[in-house]
Amino acid sequence: MIKILALLLVSATLQAEVCVSDFSSMAIQQGGRVKPLYVHARETIKHLTGKSSFNGEDPVITYCKLSLAPRYGIKKITDIELPAEHVDLKKFLEMDLEKSRILADDVVAMKSELRVEIMKQKDESSYKKSLTRLFSRAHLYEELTLGKNWLVPMVMDKAINWVPIATAPFESGDQLKSGLERAGESYDIAKPDSKHKFELTYAKMKLPYVSMLVALLALAALTLFKKFNLALGLSALTMLIQTGLIISRIYLSGRAPITNMYETVLFSGYGALLIALILGHFKKDKTFVFVGLAYNILSLFMMNFSVGMLSDSISPLVPVLRDNFWLSTHVTMIILSYGALALSWVLANTVLFKKKLGKLDAQDERYYADHIYSCLKVGTVLLAGGVLLGGVWADYSWGRFWGWDPKETWSLIVLCLYMAILHGRYTAWIPNKRFIPLVALAFMSVMMAWFGVNYILATGLHSYGFSEGGAIFLGSFFAIQITFSLLTWTSFDLTSKKAEA
Repeated sequence: MIKILALLLVSATLQAEVCVSDFSSMAIQQGGRVKPLYVHARETIKHLTGKSSFNGEDPVITYCKLSLAPRYGIKKITDIELPAEHVDLKKFLEMDLEKSRILADDVVAMKSELRVEIMKQKDESSYKKSLTRLFSRAHLYEELTLGKNWLVPMVMDKAINWVPIATAPFESGDQLKSGLERAGESYDIAKPDSKHKFELTYAKMKLPYVSMLVALLALAALTLFKKFNLALGLSALTMLIQTGLIISRIYLSGRAPITNMYETVLFSGYGALLIALILGHFKKDKTFVFVGLAYNILSLFMMNFSVGMLSDSISPLVPVLRDNFWLSTHVTMIILSYGALALSWVLANTVLFKKKLGKLDAQDERYYADHIYSCLKVGTVLLAGGVLLGGVWADYSWGRFWGWDPKETWSLIVLCLYMAILHGRYTAWIPNKRFIPLVALAFMSVMMAWFGVNYILATGLHSYGFSEGGAIFLGSFFAIQITFSLLTWTSFDLTSKKAEA
C-alpha cells in the first residue's frame, strides 16, 4: 500500500514538473504557420471540446498531458468528451439521446465505422457534416495522444526541422524541459524575425474582452448617466483598442483581417462605430453614437461568446484570397456596408420599441427616419461598390464577372432590396410608418447573405468562408426579428397621415 502511494506521489510530482505553463511561449508549427504553443493548445482544446479549457485547467497543461502521457509516464486523461449533437449521429453511436457528448477514446475506437458511414452518405447533409466533424476531432485527439501533433523545432546549422514530440531526443522529464528550452533558444537565434512571441502577448491581452468592457461603459455613460463627452471619449478608446486588435491580426497574418466569419464580425462592428462617429460629427447628433456603440457591442458579444460558431484562429489563405488588393477593396467594402446597414437596423428597431411604449410622435418619427435614411445611403453605396469590385475580382480569378453563385446572388438581392427601399423613401412612395418597419425587416436579407450562405447553404465558389454551427443562431435571429416587428408594427397607425407629413 505504501509503495502504491509512493508511486502515485512520484507520478503526480513528475506530471507537475513536466507539464508546466512555461511552455506557453514555445514555438510550434501547425496549421501551415508557426505560432506559440499557448495559442495552438487553446485552439486545439476548443476544437476538441467546444470549450476554451478542460475542467478549468490551463490549455497548455492539458495539451502537454495529452501529448506526453505515452512517453513520460504521465497519467493519461481519459475523460475528454467530444461534442455529438445531431440526432442521427447519436443513433449511429448508440448514445443516449439526452446526452450531447461522447468520450473521445470511444470515438477513436469507432474511427473505421465512422469512415465507412461517411462514405455511405452521398449528399452533403447535416448528418454527413456531423459525421465528418466528429471524425476530424477523433483524428486530432488520436494524433495528439500519440505525441504527433506537437511539433518542436530542431535546429541544425540554421536549418529548422519540425519534429513530433514523440520522436524528439528527450529521454526523461528533465531532458524534455532542458531540451525544449535549448530548442526554443536555437529557434529564436535562427529565426529572429519570428512573430510567435508577439502573438503570445496579443493572445493574453484579450483585446476583444477589454474592448467590449469599454464599449459597455461608453453606452452606459451615454444612456444612463447622460455624459456625452465621457461616452465620446470611451467610444474613441474603444476604437483605439479595436484598431490595435485589427493591426495585430494584420501583422500576424500579413493580410486584411476579413477572411473568416470571426474577422468579418470584428470588422463590421469596428466599421459601424467608425461610420457612426463620422456621421454624428457631421450631423452634430448623439443618436449615431448610440447606434454605433449598440451594434459594436453586439458584434463583440458574438466574438467573445459564440465560440462554437466563430473561431479566432489565424489560418493560411486559400489561393483565391491571396491577392491582397482585391481582398482589401472588395471584401472590405462589403463588410463596411454591412456595418452601415446594421446601424439602420439598430435605429429602426429602437424606433419601433419607443413607438410601442408611446414615447414618439410624428415629428420624432421623421427625425429618426432621416437618420435611418442617412445610414442606408452610406450602406447601399458601399454595397454597390463592393458588388462591382467583386465582379471584377471574379473575372480576374475565375474568368467570369458573374456566375449566380449563392454569395453573389444574395449580395445582389440585398442591393436590389435596399435600393428599392431608398427609392421608395425618396419618392414618398414608402411613408415613414412603413419605411421604419421595412428597414428593420430588410436586415434579415443581409444576415442571409452574410451568415445564411455560409452556415446553411454552404455551396458555391465562396467555400473559403463556409463554417458550421450558425444555423440555430440565424433561425433564432429571424424568428425574434419577425416576432418583434409584428408586435411593434401595430404601434404605427396605418390609417393615420400624421407620420407622413
